[in-house]
Amino acid sequence: MPVREVEHIFGRSSQILVQSTAHAVGRRCQRQCFGAPVRNWEDKESSSVMASFTPVFQISGIKIQEKKRVLVHGIQQLGGKYIGGSVYQHGSTHLIIPQVLSSEKFLAACAAGKWVVTPDYVLDSVKNGSWLAEGPYEVAISTCSTSAFYPVRQWREKVARGKLTGAFQGWRVLLMVQEPTRRAMFKRLLKAGRAKVYPYPPPSHASITHVMAKPITEDSISHNAPCYPVSHIVQHLFGSKCVDMKFNITDDHPAETKKANFVDVDFSKLETELRDYVIKQEGRPRLCFLEFLGYHDPYRPQSQATETDFSNVGSMIECGLFIEALDSIRSAVFPGLLPPAPYLVSLLEYAQQGNATSVFLTNFQQVMYNLLVTNPPWLAPSTVKKYFAQVLQCPRCKTGLWPFLETAISYCLSSEFTCHPLPGPALPTLLHFHSDLLGFVLKLFQGELFSITPGDFVLPEGTGVSQASTSGSLLYGTFWTVWERSTLLSRAVKQLTHLLVQAAIEDYTERGENQKLHLADTLLDLLSVLVEFWCQQHFKLNQNLVEKGLKDFAEHFAVISQDVSPVVVAELVVRIRSTRLKLVMADATFRSLCCRNGFTVGDERLSLKKMVLSYLPALGSLAHSPTGARLRTGPTSHSCSSRSPLVNETSLETENIPRGLNRVNAAGSALLQQTDGDGRTPLDLVSATSEREELLHSAQVGDSDLRNRAVTQVLNLPLLEAGSSLLAHLIFSYQQERGLFGCVQPRDKSHSLVRALEAYSLQKVTLGWTDQRVVKLVEDAETLLELSRGRYLGQVSQAVKECKGENIQFLMEILEDLKSRGEALVADL
Repeated sequence: MPVREVEHIFGRSSQILVQSTAHAVGRRCQRQCFGAPVRNWEDKESSSVMASFTPVFQISGIKIQEKKRVLVHGIQQLGGKYIGGSVYQHGSTHLIIPQVLSSEKFLAACAAGKWVVTPDYVLDSVKNGSWLAEGPYEVAISTCSTSAFYPVRQWREKVARGKLTGAFQGWRVLLMVQEPTRRAMFKRLLKAGRAKVYPYPPPSHASITHVMAKPITEDSISHNAPCYPVSHIVQHLFGSKCVDMKFNITDDHPAETKKANFVDVDFSKLETELRDYVIKQEGRPRLCFLEFLGYHDPYRPQSQATETDFSNVGSMIECGLFIEALDSIRSAVFPGLLPPAPYLVSLLEYAQQGNATSVFLTNFQQVMYNLLVTNPPWLAPSTVKKYFAQVLQCPRCKTGLWPFLETAISYCLSSEFTCHPLPGPALPTLLHFHSDLLGFVLKLFQGELFSITPGDFVLPEGTGVSQASTSGSLLYGTFWTVWERSTLLSRAVKQLTHLLVQAAIEDYTERGENQKLHLADTLLDLLSVLVEFWCQQHFKLNQNLVEKGLKDFAEHFAVISQDVSPVVVAELVVRIRSTRLKLVMADATFRSLCCRNGFTVGDERLSLKKMVLSYLPALGSLAHSPTGARLRTGPTSHSCSSRSPLVNETSLETENIPRGLNRVNAAGSALLQQTDGDGRTPLDLVSATSEREELLHSAQVGDSDLRNRAVTQVLNLPLLEAGSSLLAHLIFSYQQERGLFGCVQPRDKSHSLVRALEAYSLQKVTLGWTDQRVVKLVEDAETLLELSRGRYLGQVSQAVKECKGENIQFLMEILEDLKSRGEALVADL
């Protein structure tokens, strides 16, 4: 190939961070000026060596195939050999790189003392017709300062002179890297520098000098050797300069410079696409009530509605004929026609006195539901809303809808805190009546939420009812005063939350008549509806207000439920139907549970990475939390394994274990520390050295077994099960709420982002992005990809892995599902 064509392909004027021939000549001239002899022994020795053996080349960092083809052709033209592939090969003698890389090949060649030269070395040798001396073409590393340094030369000269066989000579490394591909890469790198590498667990005879871990865990620092992060490899090779170099060790495959490639790539279009998706995801309905599509339009009354006369109903009520009056109303419920509100108020008061039959109570509920179906207030003018507000209040106190609901809830809880005395003790028929009233009000509020939910319903044209009228809805007026509407946690919402916790306790403990009412479920649904209603009212105008309101509400719930059994709280949270509400409540409750058991997690914003790196280790700490009386979770000790807890096991086994070494194996070194009446230990009674060593060895074996059992032992199974349930539903809700990749994400958008993350770093992809919601989505995507590579799963403690609890197994299935989803995303590319 002509020289001009070669120069055109490689761009000889381009800037590369290497030591060029001109630099080398300058150094020699400088030495001559100061009277220093020119040391060309290395160049002469290199030339003679090159003539006596065949150089073997590898290439790294050159992605343009035409440039690589020219180099390979030149190598072969001069009688050299070329080894392809994506990993470092021990048989190579030279590495060609265009610039300093944080790749496996470069670091391994440096550690092995190999020649690392620029492409000019091959090109100039082709011009010369034979191999030139490598010295002038050896790479130097330039940092932010003007000076350059030569660590490659430093290690190469030490190896060439026989001072070392490699940069890691004498190292005996225990390599604890979880991801298999990266573990293999670090093993090749260390072995290139002549280190002895052991897998985990190491053999008993190994004398470890270094522990290399990624990530560093309690297990990695428990060995009798210094523990380092894998970045220590770079620090050892390049010293303090590695800080300026900002190396991040990467795999060395065809796209080996992908994380260090600073070519400008425009990701603004990807940001726009993801922002549109995030906005759509946030605006989607969390609760859907399609049954309201069949409710009647009150603006189209039936013909018989105008002929109904309710005058005789009033006379019946005055005469005490409540059953007959109710029957007359039942036969006259039509769209656009409402019976006088005072009549229904009188019938409600009669029902609450405890004298009505179960048939009357059932018929009254039927009338109320018929009124709701034929005259839904969310489709009607404000007069219909006022009508329902007049009916749905205490007939005697007449203080509004919330006191009416509070009284019904309190009666179902057998509480004395009602607006006025009701028949007691609580009658079964009245219990079901008040429970049905709560269900009716819930249905009404669900309808109002349905009316403002985008995509599900459109108001009829020409009705005169505007969307703005939802601010005057019954739900809004019930739980928020005019001055409270900017906060979710109003006075009524706080009271409802307290009643919910009380109902959950009774549902869990009694499992009797009240449980049949499903009161806690009704209150949970009511809470979900009002939270979703409030969020939809404020989300488009002030997203920060909604996030703060949800956080304050969740923290309030975590505080008031601190004295409740974690089992009860977890069972309550997982039954929430709104993913938005379940997410914040599960998060706050899990953090509160960890804090009360001595494990504090950060208060940074929730993300998939936080759940994996912070919450999973916190769950392991719950496994070792002692059972406390305030938790009320059962017996004082639990174990997931087939063996009993340590104390019981030791007391039972020592009765049957024979004397001698077996007993020492069971009790460990504690047995050898016991003394008799004269203060002598068992070792004092043994004179033979071999027997003493055998006893000490047996004690060490016993101590190791005791430690292993302590690591895998679960002291509080109900607490661990409750925490696992919360964390499992937290991760699942996060997937649904954030639209995590591989879960509900559209395939085309997920593919675009995964391709970007496979080719560039997270910082490069999100550089200049202004929408933090989109940045968080990208961060979650990267965490999902890391999970697919096997990272982070080591955050699960051994005790949790070996436990067979139902909720723990559910959590492990969710983690495995996340890993599979990440693998599927990569496989689909």
